[in-house]
This record gives sequence, structure tokens and C-alpha cells, in this order.
Amino acid sequence: MKEINDLILPDDVGYTKDHEWARKEGEVVVVGISDYAQDQLGDVVFVELPQPGDTLAKGDEFGTVESVKAVAEVYLPVGGEVVAVNEGLEDAPELVNTEPYAGGWMVKIRPDDAGEMDQLMNREAYLDLLKG
Repeated sequence: MKEINDLILPDDVGYTKDHEWARKEGEVVVVGISDYAQDQLGDVVFVELPQPGDTLAKGDEFGTVESVKAVAEVYLPVGGEVVAVNEGLEDAPELVNTEPYAGGWMVKIRPDDAGEMDQLMNREAYLDLLKG
């Protein structure tokens, strides 16, 4: 397990209390799980994701991440339509561990309400949550 100071926590994403992250990229929001979440799960062996075209609300479960230790549900930080899923995770689920904010992204959402991004924690608030 990583120490809190060793976690990679980019400034350009918003975080949820359930350890998902979201980053605005043009008209879409890219979503994944944080470095803390992947570290707690251990080696990821399978990722189940929704279908493009699915419409989900903020807080809805959009998939599961299975590791050697556990199966964890993942929840949407913003509601909207799934416009893309990371198909690369099918053959390389370990990208969630090695590149949680790059190659390990999970879904791209066209948000119903872009203002939901403003409700996410910034890096400092998320660090405070992790420190308890």
C-alpha cells in the first residue's frame, strides 16, 4: 500500500468520496478511479463497463472493478450519456493500476448538467478525506 504522500493526485480532476475522478475534456467528462482506489484494490484483473448510449444519473453504479482482493462497484460523478468506454481495459485491465488517470480511464460521459463537476472535491479536499 502506498503512503498518502506517494499517491498520484492530479490537480486537473475532481474527486468523489467513493474515489472516482472526473476530468472535463471539451464536451465530455472522462471518468476513472483514483490512484488511492486502485492501490486499495490491488491488481485489477477485470473491469465491467456500461454500453455506449446508456444514460445514467450522478451517483449511479456504472460498472465494477475486480481485483485479486475484491470486487468494487464504481459510481458516476456526473450524470449523462455514456459516449465511450475504454475498450482497452478488456485486454489490459491492469492499466487501471499503472495509469489510473491516462490509459486506465473507464468511461466518457456527455453530461446532462455540467454544473455537477463543480460539486466534486479538488485535490486538497480529497487529500483531507483520505487523511481522515
